[in-house]
Amino acid sequence: MSRYYSLSEYYKQKYGKKVYRLAISGGMTCPNRDGTIGERGCVFCSAGGSGEFASCAALSVAEQLEEAKRRVRSKTRDNLYIAYFQPFTNTYAPVERLRELYEAAIAPDDVVGLSIGTRPDCLPPDVIDLLSEINEQKPVTVELGLQTIHECTADYIRRGYPLSVYDHAVKDLHEAGIEVVTHVILGLPGETERMMIETVKYVGRVTDGIKLQLLHVLEGTDLAEDYRRAQFRTLTLEEYVQLLCRCIRILPEDVVIYRLTGDGDKKSLIAPLWSADKKRVLNFINHTLADNNIQQGEQIIHENRAEI
Repeated sequence: MSRYYSLSEYYKQKYGKKVYRLAISGGMTCPNRDGTIGERGCVFCSAGGSGEFASCAALSVAEQLEEAKRRVRSKTRDNLYIAYFQPFTNTYAPVERLRELYEAAIAPDDVVGLSIGTRPDCLPPDVIDLLSEINEQKPVTVELGLQTIHECTADYIRRGYPLSVYDHAVKDLHEAGIEVVTHVILGLPGETERMMIETVKYVGRVTDGIKLQLLHVLEGTDLAEDYRRAQFRTLTLEEYVQLLCRCIRILPEDVVIYRLTGDGDKKSLIAPLWSADKKRVLNFINHTLADNNIQQGEQIIHENRAEI
């Protein structure tokens, strides 16, 4: 019995078989790093722009795809892939350059879709038009780094845009026929469980998919300095999984859950160290969901019945 609508299940429904995501780099930066908004990035963001598992940007897109395929070839016989532009802000370049990158990414026959990680404030009309055009060739998904709906936290993490910019981006993308995935970080400093639940509930009303990401403290980030000064603590495994259970219960059944945790680079991970054992974490999550009979969307169903 499936407890939640996983990405694997979604891809099997859409493409008829298992699909692997290939993380690649467009060699871009971010307005929060190049001086347009700021120079130090978000407080949690690593030097790699949250793309430590992507291929080297010095390679062409075609070369990156081939390298990424070799890494996963032993895991799959289905040979279908999503090209995923992951590090930094992958709509932050002139449209001509973006077209070149996106078209190269979807060119192989075994690449069945395109996923683009970006910021909501980096989606001007000409980029939306390009995404719509590419979407007519192969499905496009845009992943937006929101992290929280609470402006006090957004200020602390130096996100650099208000919630209204996210709302506008989601509206524009949906009007262009493009699916939206929203990144949310659980355990941000200063946030209560209620605040985190409010973010997930808000996002669940508008997004097509969600990535629930545990807060990682990584070496070389400003967040690491605050952690060393004991300005906040990270969640325990038990706290995180109980929070996940609450999130899953309030997410609509048709929202695809792309991620239930996250992969911090083990070489630079400071805390929480328990997150480095991904197999143990996922087993604990799945056992907790089963033991407590948690089902995605069940709270929404109960609330709707109570209103009738």
